[in-house]
Amino acid sequence: MKAVIALGSNLGNRELNIDSAVAEIAKIIEVTHLSTNHETDPVGGPDQPKYLNAVLIAESFLTPEELLKALLAIESRLGRVREIHWGPRTIDLDLIIVDDEKIDSPDLVLPHPRAHERRFVLEPWAEIDPEAVLPGRGRVEEILLRI
Repeated sequence: MKAVIALGSNLGNRELNIDSAVAEIAKIIEVTHLSTNHETDPVGGPDQPKYLNAVLIAESFLTPEELLKALLAIESRLGRVREIHWGPRTIDLDLIIVDDEKIDSPDLVLPHPRAHERRFVLEPWAEIDPEAVLPGRGRVEEILLRI
């Protein structure tokens, strides 16, 4: 299954945090594409440093729920602490899509419910997959023109 994962970091060595997360993800699924890093302003939450964001595409044999659990474990290993909602973080890993799966459970919503609003997800994704489609929303490049 094709999975799209967004990565973000705004604490510590942001580039190293993203590189470390990619390396950890590559241990469990096959990373096929990785965007460049994009520096972005924080969205929502308290005053905090700028983010470094990237997106990767991978092939996974894990269920979406298993993949989410693995991503949360990677965040924890890399020092993610969940104290302030939308607060600063060493690493943030968001599962954006898994194929065309539609899931709406207390633990996982796919496609990611705010991906279509987030330039910091859409721009790096379009960079590595110009034909990308966000299920239920359309082509990523067209969504970017609207936001």
